[in-house]
Amino acid sequence: MTAQLSVRKMLSVLAATLALAFASLLQNAAAQTSIHLNDVPRETIETRLRSFSRKDAEREQILKTAFQEVGCRDEHLSEQPVKRAKLPNLICVLPGSADSEIIVGAHFDHVSEGSGVVDNWSGAAMLASLYQALAAEPRKHTFILVAFSGEEEGLFGSEEYAKQLTPEQIAKIQAMISLDSLGMGPTKIWLHHSDHHLADLLYGIAKSMNISLGVVNADQVGDDDSSSFSKRKVPTVMIHSVTQENFPILHSKRDDISAIKMADYFDSYRLISTYMAFLDSTLN
Repeated sequence: MTAQLSVRKMLSVLAATLALAFASLLQNAAAQTSIHLNDVPRETIETRLRSFSRKDAEREQILKTAFQEVGCRDEHLSEQPVKRAKLPNLICVLPGSADSEIIVGAHFDHVSEGSGVVDNWSGAAMLASLYQALAAEPRKHTFILVAFSGEEEGLFGSEEYAKQLTPEQIAKIQAMISLDSLGMGPTKIWLHHSDHHLADLLYGIAKSMNISLGVVNADQVGDDDSSSFSKRKVPTVMIHSVTQENFPILHSKRDDISAIKMADYFDSYRLISTYMAFLDSTLN
């Protein structure tokens, strides 16, 4: 997550109103929707998180190996050169039956200060597990999981990916889910970087699973990869764990594995994987 020096936690009254208005309806819808996922053990989730390297080039190779181990390989796994970054985007595709797509992205690069486990190995390391969970059965949407390069330098990887999309390709994208800085606490949504309908659906899933989901907007302190898509009119949802209290961990020596609360990180994985399967069942 790109960031400046201070943070202001902004709770949205609109979000609270929407959550109250739709929680019961969405909870019932989630409960009635048949959702099938592979069971990825918590130990596996944590092992992938702990496999971080301080070198971004090694991170990309670790992610590539993880994707291959869960079955994303050959023509479904590719690298996309990024002109303004040293390393490529890593793209894994889980094909679907319909002519529509859901993108899930997380940057794997980090700043020199600290280990960058929170920002953003926490998001990137989850991608292979999400693929593993979703590969339980044939999917309607094609899921594209992207480990972005060059986010910290200026959203270079996500911008490279998004700018090459044609209008026809953009029309096929039903949602872009951005994962950044997970696991410092309960799951949060950056509502100002999220489509309200997609946010409502996420609230309904969280409610049905009894998983905490809060709202923290970070408009005054930085940006994330969802912006490369939202400015091209792609519906986005941005998921994180940043609060005013834990924000100083980012871009500091404190950004290490010790900053992760494993129970919260696993809850974020459970919520996101279930949300992805729910979107696959409910979006056109």
